[in-house]
Amino acid sequence: MADQYDVLILGSGQAGNPLSSDFVKAGKRVALIERAEVAGTCINYGCTPTKTMVASAQRAWQAHHAAELGIELGAVRVNLEQVRARKRKIVEQFRRSNEERFASGQPELVRGEARFVAPKEIAVALKSGGERRMTAETIVINTGDHPTVPKLEGLSDAPFLDNVSLMELGAVPKHLLILGGGYEAVEFGQMFRRFGSEVSLIERGKHVLSREDADISEAIEAVLREDGLTIETGAKAVRVESGQGLVTVHLESGKSISGSHLFVAVGRSPNTKELNLEAAGVQTDGKGYIKVDDELRTNVPGIYAVGDVKGGPAFTHVSYDDYRILRDNLILNTVSGGKGKRKTSDRTTVYVVYMDPQLGRVGMTEAEARKSGRKIKVARMPVTSIARATEMGETRGVLKAVVDAGTEEILGAAILAPEGGELMSMIELAMMGKLRYSVLQDAVFAHPAYAESLNTLWGHFEK
Repeated sequence: MADQYDVLILGSGQAGNPLSSDFVKAGKRVALIERAEVAGTCINYGCTPTKTMVASAQRAWQAHHAAELGIELGAVRVNLEQVRARKRKIVEQFRRSNEERFASGQPELVRGEARFVAPKEIAVALKSGGERRMTAETIVINTGDHPTVPKLEGLSDAPFLDNVSLMELGAVPKHLLILGGGYEAVEFGQMFRRFGSEVSLIERGKHVLSREDADISEAIEAVLREDGLTIETGAKAVRVESGQGLVTVHLESGKSISGSHLFVAVGRSPNTKELNLEAAGVQTDGKGYIKVDDELRTNVPGIYAVGDVKGGPAFTHVSYDDYRILRDNLILNTVSGGKGKRKTSDRTTVYVVYMDPQLGRVGMTEAEARKSGRKIKVARMPVTSIARATEMGETRGVLKAVVDAGTEEILGAAILAPEGGELMSMIELAMMGKLRYSVLQDAVFAHPAYAESLNTLWGHFEK
């Protein structure tokens, strides 16, 4: 017989964890089912570990370039084992903090792998052995995604790395090949170049970070090449070969690139295969992502999907906002006095690529704004125009903003600059308040803060 619950949550990511606690506070009997580590991708395999290692790589780069600011150091050596140990320590600290919410037994944490056996019934293959049946009228799927392994001749026989195994290396690779040109490829590529690896990035598209405007992608490529990365764009891999301590990627053009290690970073795929969604009648798209509406409802009443498993922008802050949408709509019901609903369509797309300098992105690209039919103005200013950047010796990058020519409201921005994520967030606040760009242009920001760039950017509209 199945155990009866009010709410079942599959996966303990950045949406599922806080949601489980809020349902308990609302008087519901709740179980959260997790097959791996509590806290999801972000803390265990994504944001937290990568950013600790990005910090180490940045320190290494600063040490190598200290002489430019008059500081003479001896030889700089990267101890990747210590970098890894620090990463593991911080991940464990954050994970324990997340596990504490389950200490009281409510919400109940069930460790095992879940699959549907009926629309509102789950079977869990327990880690401790055996199987447990559970049922609830409300089920939230928060199972996330995993690295995609492309169908590429010879790849299955090669010792390739994904983002998880790459961060567990104990020694710096001599020559790291990276298949892909997205966020992970860029962050890890620059990171390991700064650790001392030779790095070759292989991207089949015209540019890395191909969703950005071409001029932003080109500026990013210029930074990476200046750091010493080799970037092959328009390069379609057709075969992988390994042997004698080398991995070789053969390209459609006939060119071959060999290295000591291969990191495959061509995208992500949803963790839905094992869920047996057919038993519940939950619909997915062609890639396996769960289809939801803008209130995160699947086609089956009472079943919801949150976080990366539903597709769309795969960011922790998006997952957390998914939590807030379900919290408000299902528990608090406080939006518009209980008459309205929070929706995914109400939020602005924001993200940061933690390369150096950072790329902070909010709202529309120039291409998206032009496609929308709006009349726009584009402001574009090099980081060399920021006094603080010159003083700090960090002058690489560009600031770009797209403005509605009629209302003068900001439609979007790409900030490739030191602390680009923080500068982007200031623009996001202005967009949330529907401020005209002139409000930022005339604001008094402390000198010589990077924020002063939001005074001067608007003097660089393209004609």
